[in-house]
Amino acid sequence: MMSVEDLADLANHICPLHVIIDAEGRVVSHGPTLLKVCSEESWIGKPFFDVLDLQRPRAVQSIGDLLDTAGSKLHFQLRQPPHTRMKGVLVPLPDGQGAFINLSFGISVLDAVRDFNLTSQDFSPTDLTIEMLYLVEAKSAAMEASRQLNLRLQGAKIAAEEQAFTDTLTGLKNRRAMDHVLNRLLNSGRDFALMHVDLDFFKQVNDTFGHAAGDAVLQKVAAIMVDCTRKSDTVARVGGDEFVLIFEGMLDRNRLSDLANRLIARLEEPIMYGAEKCRISASAGTVLSSSAEAPEAALLLHQADVALYAAKRAGRAQHLFYAPHFEAEMLEQDSKSA
Repeated sequence: MMSVEDLADLANHICPLHVIIDAEGRVVSHGPTLLKVCSEESWIGKPFFDVLDLQRPRAVQSIGDLLDTAGSKLHFQLRQPPHTRMKGVLVPLPDGQGAFINLSFGISVLDAVRDFNLTSQDFSPTDLTIEMLYLVEAKSAAMEASRQLNLRLQGAKIAAEEQAFTDTLTGLKNRRAMDHVLNRLLNSGRDFALMHVDLDFFKQVNDTFGHAAGDAVLQKVAAIMVDCTRKSDTVARVGGDEFVLIFEGMLDRNRLSDLANRLIARLEEPIMYGAEKCRISASAGTVLSSSAEAPEAALLLHQADVALYAAKRAGRAQHLFYAPHFEAEMLEQDSKSA
């Protein structure tokens, strides 16, 4: 007849979640997987009901009652955290020596694998749990690969969109981005101000110090414009030395004049390129757009351009708001030039 020791040794290989109890209900052996479950503190010598709480059948009140449940499905819960639920089937040992109880995690297996860091070695080789774990692992790996791919695709899409709307030299928005913002504001009926800024004396910088110096000046100009505006404002480079600033929700002429004058003053400060001082200025023209008027984008850009060149005609380094009479003055000036 096989001894309890021989039975335990055999069960360790084919039923690593088993428990063997004696006639008094004390644990005399248990499978290696349960060492992980009980945090490496062996259950051997402990009363069975001190380590596992029998949830069903509820009629079982003693070890004698437990031994009478041979062949029935038993429902347990670990008494120590995390109180994992388990299932089991009891088989009495010969000559009243006690019982062999084979345990499983049932639907709690995924939680158990996570909580106790279990691997395939902690289950019977023929346990369908292994197949399920392989499927879960494969699914998890596939989902993670899909997630990583989606993140890369999303990142590439964002980068492409950002590049498509960004001026590569200055990092400001480009004309395409300006058109997008302008159309969005017009379609939503939002009030805003549009300021067209053109650098004065920039050609002299390029002619005197070279295009590398001109590029450095444009980058400094971009930084100054960002510093003088709000985060919600749009600053776009729309040409070589031309910029458009869009101020959403701002129609206050005094605030806009102060901002334009502050910007012009900042741009008149010498910009260093190595040991050389690059001197520029700026002229600006602004047009206001209210929801009551709902003008077209092309008209607003034209009116801001008209105000800008009125500022240049007035002596440069100035800011003017669009006025209808600027149109006639510009036509008159053009006719004289012709």
